[in-house]
Amino acid sequence: MSDHRLAERPHAVGPVTADDLAEGVRLVVALLREPAALAAEWDRPAGSLEWSCWETAEHLADDLFSYAAQLGPQTPPASTHLPFLWRQDGPGKPANVIFAERKGGPESMVQILEACGALHVAMVRTAPPQARAFHAFGTTDPEGSAAMGLVELFVHAEDLALGLGLDWSAPAAICARILKRLFPDVPPHGEPWTTLLWATGRGELPGRERVAQWQWDSAPRS
Repeated sequence: MSDHRLAERPHAVGPVTADDLAEGVRLVVALLREPAALAAEWDRPAGSLEWSCWETAEHLADDLFSYAAQLGPQTPPASTHLPFLWRQDGPGKPANVIFAERKGGPESMVQILEACGALHVAMVRTAPPQARAFHAFGTTDPEGSAAMGLVELFVHAEDLALGLGLDWSAPAAICARILKRLFPDVPPHGEPWTTLLWATGRGELPGRERVAQWQWDSAPRS
């Protein structure tokens, strides 16, 4: 990010931390444990996605597990993911390592999500700064991995909230740190949660065209 863009931001914004990620996991798990969420029909589409709410939650859990695992090896693969066995349940379905048992219902799905989130938090908290993790958008470091996990948590919580009929918004301070870390070219002013939704193709931003394709900048900063 250039000095000019930094100067445009109204307040100094610090790094994304493991505590931020832990708070993101806590908030999304609490959202999905609301009585209205547990009683809802999870086979509904999740927002504008083609996936159901169940498939979207599985995808989110799988993302958090995968991001945690990629930080694990001392000599991580530089050009691909770790060689887990990925599976799709059908054309257009998410390709996952992690699946939840359907017989346990939504509470089982939330438990899987919480466990995978805890794994990611632990890896971000304990990985050395020089650790590297492959992602298709670019290799990252522990801070970048935490920010990526938070994007997955917050925007898929939005998808799930729309599908399950819930109210949801992500905390502004954490969103501001995510934007600084992963989306350095987004407009520096405005409400951070609205801006993050716009940057990930899920909302409108005054004076800007809607985003059709998006990608974060996860490259290590040092």
